[in-house]
Amino acid sequence: MTARLGFIGLGAIGAPMAQRLLEAGHALTVFNRSPAKARPLVDAGAAQAADIGELVRASDCVFLCLSDTAAVEQVVFGEGGVASAGQQGQLLVDLSTIHPETTRAMAARLRTQCSMGWVDAPVSGGPAGARAGTLAVMAGGTPEDVARAQPLLMAFAGRVTHMGPSGCGMAMKACNQMMSFGSAAVIAETLHLAARFGIEPALVPLAVQGGFADSAVLRHYAPQMIEGRLAGNGRTAMKDLDIALDLARVQGCAVPMTSLVASMFRLVLAQGFEQGGMATPMRLYAQGPLVAEVRS
Repeated sequence: MTARLGFIGLGAIGAPMAQRLLEAGHALTVFNRSPAKARPLVDAGAAQAADIGELVRASDCVFLCLSDTAAVEQVVFGEGGVASAGQQGQLLVDLSTIHPETTRAMAARLRTQCSMGWVDAPVSGGPAGARAGTLAVMAGGTPEDVARAQPLLMAFAGRVTHMGPSGCGMAMKACNQMMSFGSAAVIAETLHLAARFGIEPALVPLAVQGGFADSAVLRHYAPQMIEGRLAGNGRTAMKDLDIALDLARVQGCAVPMTSLVASMFRLVLAQGFEQGGMATPMRLYAQGPLVAEVRS
């Protein structure tokens, strides 16, 4: 089954997700604030909209993959945004990572303003997962809207899990980030401790492979930490942690471990290290490759 789809936000993970939708045979219209980023998709067969309104009018379902809550709110409700052209029967699917409470409010507002459905569907698995079509998608929305979005999402997902009403997808993404970022922080200090004792750091992931300490976070980020080639945006990582902390505050939940991890990220950023993404805490221990200390 093919559908008329729109995609706004063609960044590092948005572009491969849009590519997967195009390869699935859907009629895709794209829009990006920097038009040049749309060129590879246009060359592959997508249409490029001159503005958001044109994209919405050409689409039955509009996907967003944007940087933060403010960007989503501007694209949807700003002048010439999605809401200004949206109509009953259309669906918005937000793949961004933003605040759950704001998501819930925006979904209700969009439904009231133009009778357009909203599914919050943040993803985990990074650009590599998007290219491979193995992303984990955490969806929030009505059962009907999520069921409608699911076959489209499966173009780039390995699994889509309906978490509950609007906002629950974003809340689950916050929980996902708490677990992932906490793991990354412990992995960084573990590698440092092993190296200080004289253990070759590259042996650490091999030693625990198949055991309880093995994880996707370890397999993906340990090589980056060991080689000192940290990638990703530390401030984007901090944004995700701040969402989790604020969600916990609103819900009255104590999150001491996540608070500590967030402080580590904030400290590294304050020291001027903005590149690192989830692996950012490694900069507390090494500013380059991590090597085992020679012991006599």
